[in-house]
Amino acid sequence: MMIRIGNGYDLHRLVEGRKLILGGVEIDHHLGLLGHSDADVLTHAIMDALLGALSLGDIGHYFPPTDPQWAGSDSMKLLAQVHQLILDRGWIIGNIDNVIVAERPKLKPYLPAMIDTLAQKLAISPDRISIKATTNEKLGPVGREEAICVHTVILLFCQDQ
Repeated sequence: MMIRIGNGYDLHRLVEGRKLILGGVEIDHHLGLLGHSDADVLTHAIMDALLGALSLGDIGHYFPPTDPQWAGSDSMKLLAQVHQLILDRGWIIGNIDNVIVAERPKLKPYLPAMIDTLAQKLAISPDRISIKATTNEKLGPVGREEAICVHTVILLFCQDQ
């Protein structure tokens, strides 16, 4: 059996007039994330970790922000496409471990819904997905509530290689 580890990171600026979507779940907050798509920073970090584990580049390669066809895209649909690339190569997700860094809003009440939404989209058991939320102790752009970032680690395995 072969295993691969992927690391993902993403950060998006918080702005007025946008929805805050994390892991496919809309979060009640007066600010949302700015980006070419829906700016779901959690899903973007997961996609980058999946692609990185198999040396397939990053999401900008597949969904460039300069391409108008991806404007406003639902990141969960993009995740399905990235997941299919992984499956087509014979790889299966072992687990996904995520850390969301945000001063506000408090995310703990939303974590189960994020896990369930991602598990359904990736056709894996929810116990294979961990999402933790922390703050940046008021330091840097995240600490000043100007942005939210996510760190992700993924384990992939393949029986045939």
